[in-house]
Amino acid sequence: MVLIDSNGVKINTSVKKDLAHQFDSFLTQGSSKILQNFSLNPSCGSYRTTIHPYINGFLWITHVKSCDDLPEALTGFEPVNYMDILDGTLSTDYLVDVIGQIVELTPIEVVSANGKETHKLTVELRNEKYDKSLYFLSYSYVMI
Repeated sequence: MVLIDSNGVKINTSVKKDLAHQFDSFLTQGSSKILQNFSLNPSCGSYRTTIHPYINGFLWITHVKSCDDLPEALTGFEPVNYMDILDGTLSTDYLVDVIGQIVELTPIEVVSANGKETHKLTVELRNEKYDKSLYFLSYSYVMI
């Protein structure tokens, strides 16, 4: 998941499967929380979820507390221009936000990723800004 603070800074966050049940009832989309006792580790490699240099990890001693809501205008989305994606000018070090109209959706396929069988879904999007044009993106989502 991606968390955002009151300044709009986003950080990738992970909860291991064996701890998910411990935090499931506390974490809901769009809610504001205070986290205590968590880990921070360097985030590296290509296709990172955010540009933040660290990844936040929940521990068995992590505490989640309620707090005042963040401003509604603070969504965390920063959509990029399709042409910047298509011409390869964007960095592949981290993922970007894309908003568009779904024009094609393939059936879920079972594929091999990192030596494991996983599911792949391909979505073709049309950029709303360039409506009635040929600016399309094809995106494959693989669950690892």
